[in-house]
Amino acid sequence: MSKFELHDRSTLPMNDSDDNSNNGDELSDSDIEVNDILNFHTEKGAIKDPQCVTFNITGEDHTLGNALRYMIIQNPEVDYCGYSIPHPSEDKLNIRIQTTENTTAVDAMRKGLEDLKSLCAKVSETFYKANKDFDDINNL
Repeated sequence: MSKFELHDRSTLPMNDSDDNSNNGDELSDSDIEVNDILNFHTEKGAIKDPQCVTFNITGEDHTLGNALRYMIIQNPEVDYCGYSIPHPSEDKLNIRIQTTENTTAVDAMRKGLEDLKSLCAKVSETFYKANKDFDDINNL
């Protein structure tokens, strides 16, 4: 079973510089170093079938689960994608992905996350543009 962590900017440590201009309120890109948003942790030989993997995500619920499942299942190389919340009192999300032999479940997860990120960026851009246009029309 594979596990991965999503790193949130608010949980990453601040850079040990003498410049305290942001007073710890907000992180800038220069304050953090992230090589990849996904860190996969697997024991040697834990993934016996790279086309069928269950991912465990802590700290997330149906909000991410349903959106991510929808984006992953859009990939024609994905045969199955489903998610479950093991227990309502746990902040744990399990996502199961089964792919064709042309790709791996890890690649499908990565593509799904990238597609979801792009979709969220487009929605945000469209919203802020419409909000600005509304403010301009109404002289706000």
